[in-house]
Parts: sequence; structure tokens; C-alpha cells
Amino acid sequence: MDLKSSALWEGAKIPDKTPESSSNRISTDVRRPVAAGRLQALRQAIVDAGTGRRSWIAIVLGAACALAQAPIHFWPILFVTLPLLVWLIDGAPAQRWRGVRACAVTGWCFGFGYFLAGFYWIGHAFLVDVQTFGWLLPIAVMGLPAFLGFFTAAGLACARLLWSAGATRILALAVSLTAVEWLRGHVLTGFPWNAFGYALASPLPFAQNASTIGLWGLTFIALAVFASPATLTDDRADTRWPWLPLLVAVVLLVVLALFGWWRLSQMPASFVDGVMLRIMQPNLQQDDKFNYSAKDAVMTRYINLSRGGGNQPLDAVTHLIWPESAFPFYLTTEPDALARLAALLPEKTILITGADRVGEPPAGAGNTDARTSIYVFDHAGAVRALYDKVHLVPFGEFLPFENLLHRMGLIALTKVTAGLRPGERRQVMPVPGAPSALPLLCYEVIFADELGTGNERAGWLLNLTNDGWFGMSSGPYQHFAQARLRAIEQGLPLVRAANTGISAVVDPAGRVIASLPLGGEGILDAPLPRSIAPTIYARYGDAPAATLFALALAVVLYRRMRVRALPARGAA
Repeated sequence: MDLKSSALWEGAKIPDKTPESSSNRISTDVRRPVAAGRLQALRQAIVDAGTGRRSWIAIVLGAACALAQAPIHFWPILFVTLPLLVWLIDGAPAQRWRGVRACAVTGWCFGFGYFLAGFYWIGHAFLVDVQTFGWLLPIAVMGLPAFLGFFTAAGLACARLLWSAGATRILALAVSLTAVEWLRGHVLTGFPWNAFGYALASPLPFAQNASTIGLWGLTFIALAVFASPATLTDDRADTRWPWLPLLVAVVLLVVLALFGWWRLSQMPASFVDGVMLRIMQPNLQQDDKFNYSAKDAVMTRYINLSRGGGNQPLDAVTHLIWPESAFPFYLTTEPDALARLAALLPEKTILITGADRVGEPPAGAGNTDARTSIYVFDHAGAVRALYDKVHLVPFGEFLPFENLLHRMGLIALTKVTAGLRPGERRQVMPVPGAPSALPLLCYEVIFADELGTGNERAGWLLNLTNDGWFGMSSGPYQHFAQARLRAIEQGLPLVRAANTGISAVVDPAGRVIASLPLGGEGILDAPLPRSIAPTIYARYGDAPAATLFALALAVVLYRRMRVRALPARGAA
């Protein structure tokens, strides 16, 4: 009997001579449970899939991953999709650069599916003015996912370079995708929307861990935990205990949940004395915001909504809050509008509202100095504080490569020819009668690492937004979920006024005190929750997550170098 048949008879395995490709093996150990056979067969089918089939599998897996995000929040799906992604990488050619190239293609397809399913709602913005922007809808809906797919392509290519048989390849995937997700949140002004860490932000106990490790720490943990079942079919020569990574992942999830439950139990809701908020949600159609002739109708609607229907009379409200870009005109250039605001406000009531403004154009900077801003008015109509949006939306509020795109006939969705101008710096805004607020306009709230303002700490986060651009889609739900995580990270309450919803008051633990639904019209009266002491994340930012990332990378590199050294030791 030859060596190979004898080894099979004894239930042993013949090691692959190429350690780098050993993860492609399916265990031939007859002592393994028969019930694992179907799982092994599925893995083998994915490993052996041809190029075209691999691409379609990756697109479907990416699209399925979007189910973990708001509004569906079906995060357990990642226990299926990410292990299958690991097996796709296992099936890449053993030759290094062929394998890297194949994984890059797989990564692009995975990212394209994920971003297409997660960002389809962006197309709604191009329907606000169909005659001007409608032709761009398919380009935007397909083009953005196609571009963002290059980040996941780089992530899987990097993972393939770090790949080795066994459980450490799970860490290699988590490290690589976390790195490119961080890059996605920073390159070209950044777009960290729907980072994988938000899958752990829906169950409130899990989300509490953002107070220590932030979004990027949650992203790394989510990727490592949900990819762990991939080792269940590993050959025992590669992974001694194939079930151990999944067991560790489950234990880690339990620990995260226990910490979250403990933190929530230690943080009963408490409120700032003498502050009563009223949030006005007009549910105004987006095209009305560009129609100057609707000026009087818009003002009448806002005033009538603000005066009645709440559980408090208006003179008991200390702070009336209106959403971003509330008016189809520059507010401070319209004396009659300012007079109507002054007539609306009782003596002790402050108005906080979004509004575009225009000033003197700076030398050589186009024909306007248009900005989108937050105003704080007192009962006399005097401006008590002003904040200009710092982080503008590419293509929405300004055009990257402006000169080139203007020559092609393109303008920003806001229709400001020279684009809006950003504010100089982020700063805490004084609010009479309440703690100072950290103002965040629209999608500024998704940039966790931009909320620092030096040594000055705000008492609450103020997010004014206009999600009317995106209709009754998943986009506003995703936006709100990300804003809520900022409250947990910083230990600050969140007050959010949105034109079409979701408007809400959220405490520092992420509990929704009160809210208005998407597509609803009305007012919301609620007290202002108290802030808590600065969280670990508020004090140290991404340092804890970076430490976790560095430790995992060190383990992966050590394993990779050890695997490369094995043939040399064997030859000796």
C-alpha cells in the first residue's frame, strides 16, 4: 500500500507542499462529523468557482451585507456573507500576483454590490429637478458604488498578501478591510457612510462599545467576529480547533453585550433644568426649497407649525429648532422674514435654524460668498450666534475639479454656480439659556474624528439636516443611525432637526427620548438630556482602536513570516 492510501486509511492527511495554498484544502479526516459534509461541499464549490461565477457570488454577498445596515439592521446575515468571502479568497490562485489580482477583482465586485444596495437612495437627489439633473441619475447610482468598490478591491488584495492558512486569515481580512474603510472615510474629503462597524450599532448594548473604541474599533471587531465561521471547514493541519474562532467570537459578542447592558444601567436619563426644546419638522417638499415664490407660504407653514400642536404652549418653550437650509431665500437679506420671526418668538424663547447666507465675495473666488449656516436668534430677531458649515458635500454643495466640470456643463445640486464656501473651523456654539452646543450640519455628523474642538467641550450635539433630498428611502434611516452613534462616542446628547425626518432627541447612551418619523409633519417637545463625563473615545479618539488594529496586524505579520520560513527550515 502506498503512503497516500495508507494515510487516508488511518484518518490522517497529507500536507500540501505549498503552505501558502494550504487553506484551499478540504479536510479528508474521516473522523470529522458527517454533518459538516454539506458545509465542506459549499466551501469547495466556492473555492473551485470560475472567474465569472466568483464575481457574481461576490456581488451578491456584498449586496446581502447591506441588510446589516439601517433600516433593516439584520446584522446576523454577516455570519453568512463574510465567511463566504473568506472562502472566495481561499480559492484565489496560489501564485502570489495572480492571487492578488483575482482577489482585487473579487473585492471590487463585493464592494460594488455592497455600495449599490446600500446607496441606491442617492438617486432620489437627482429627481428633485429632473430636467436639470435627471440624466445624471444612472451615472450617480452606478458610478459611486463603482468608485468606492476600488477601496474594497484594495482591501482584498491586501488581505491576499497577508493570507496564510488557519485562523489568522480571519484577522488578515479584518485588518485589511478596516484599513481601507478608514481610508474611505478620509480620502477626497471622506465618505465613511455605512462602515461595517455600524452593523454593531443597531443593538443598543453593542453600540455602547463605541464609547471606548469608536466606529473603527467596532468595524474591526465586526469583521473579525462575523468572518469567524469560515474556519469551521478548515483542515486540522491548518487550524487545530476549527470551532475555536467562532467560540471566541460568540464569547466576545456576549462580553460586548454585557458591557453595554452594564453601561446602560449606570446611566439613567437625566435632563438639564429649565430647558424645553421644540423641534419643528415641516416635511417640506425639496423643490419648494428652491422656489423663491414660495417664500410666504414656507414662512407661514413654519410659523403655524411652531405655534401649536405640542404638549407645551410656545411661551413655555425655551429653544425652538428648525432644520437645515429651511428657507428658499437668504434669511438675513429679507427684513419682512426677520420681522415675522421676531413676532413669533416669546420673550424667553431662542430660535435655532439652518439658513443659507451670502456675504461679500472674496477676491478671485467666484461671484458669491454663499454658505450654509446655523443661526441663533433671540426674541428681538437679533443674531446671537452663527456657524458656517465646514465639511461640504462633494457634488451637492461644491464641485471637485470645479473648472473642468463647469466646462462640461455640470453644476452642484444646490445650483450655486461657484459652489458653497466652507466655514473656517469647527467651533462650539454658545446658546443663550442652555449649555453650549457643537453644531453639525447635515452629513458633518458622520465624521466621528472631526467632532473634537480642542479643550472646549460642548454640552450637546446639534444636528440640523435636510434629508428631503432622499425621499422615503433607507438613506435618512442610515443618517440617523450614524448620528446616534456620535452621541454614544462622545457622551453627549444629540438634538436633531430634519426637514422630512427623522427628528429626535437622543441621550448620551443613544436612547431615543422622543422622535418624529420619516415623512411626518409636526413638532416635538422634549427636555434636553444632560451630558456625561467625557468617554474614553472623547478623550483619546481613535488611539484605542489603533492599538487593537496594530496588535492584530502584528499577529498576522508574525504568522505570515513564520509560514514563509517553513520551507527553508524543512530544506535544512
